[in-house]
Amino acid sequence: MLTISEFSEMCHLPPQTLRFYHSEGLLVPADVNEQTGYRAYTFEQVEQAMLITTLRGTGMSVKLVRRALDEPDAAPALLQQHSAEVQRQRQAQDEAISDAREFFKSWPAVRLSHVPEMTVASKPVTGTWIGDSPHDWAEIDAAVTATVQNVVKTVESCGAVVSGTPWRAWAAETPEQERQWRTAEGQRWLVKIPITADEKTVTALPGDIEVQLFEARDELSIFIPGKSSMAKYGTALSRLFTHPLDAAFIDVSRMRQLLHDDGVETTAAICKLDETDMAG
Repeated sequence: MLTISEFSEMCHLPPQTLRFYHSEGLLVPADVNEQTGYRAYTFEQVEQAMLITTLRGTGMSVKLVRRALDEPDAAPALLQQHSAEVQRQRQAQDEAISDAREFFKSWPAVRLSHVPEMTVASKPVTGTWIGDSPHDWAEIDAAVTATVQNVVKTVESCGAVVSGTPWRAWAAETPEQERQWRTAEGQRWLVKIPITADEKTVTALPGDIEVQLFEARDELSIFIPGKSSMAKYGTALSRLFTHPLDAAFIDVSRMRQLLHDDGVETTAAICKLDETDMAG
């Protein structure tokens, strides 16, 4: 039998880790003295400790390691699932590193621009709403991307040409949209895609795609790199709301988010104050 100190040195596992594994039922000592509480291990348990250390080295949780040991036949599948999760985490970390580099290289700044009049194809994004959690925003991005791809494919098959960057906006352009698309979970989205199309092409589009005239306007905008999140959305709103304007204000009902490959550009239309408003 080996004392906990001897077993610790042999397996390169600190005594506190061995005590933790014992409490979790992962590596139970061969003997525990009832009077002193001293733990003792056998040489055969060194092999088990080695396997546990290997599995823990992959980043697997104690719970998952215990399951792999209890169900050896299921271990390969568990390792495969864990490997896929590790890859997702690594991808998320790589994206976060890329975002951080962009932030420190050039912090997002508000800019003023004039947006010309254009024709757009519009379609609601079903099954999504503005959410608070990263999972909600991931679902939104996936649903919006799928809708954009669907609209692009449809308009191009009818002879239209995509002529600009797509964007998403709240489904709140009319009272009817408000009633139809505002739910208990939150506000729904629309996708808008600039197109060039003649009247015949517009007539050929299916009924779930609405062709609209986007009026020319001045906008404030801010581009934030990376995937969407509530924190990034809140940062964009804060910057837009606090940006100084001369005799003007931003119209929150006419906000949009342009969907670039490397991030999201949040914009808001600028409304000028007329002389009467200024005098009041």
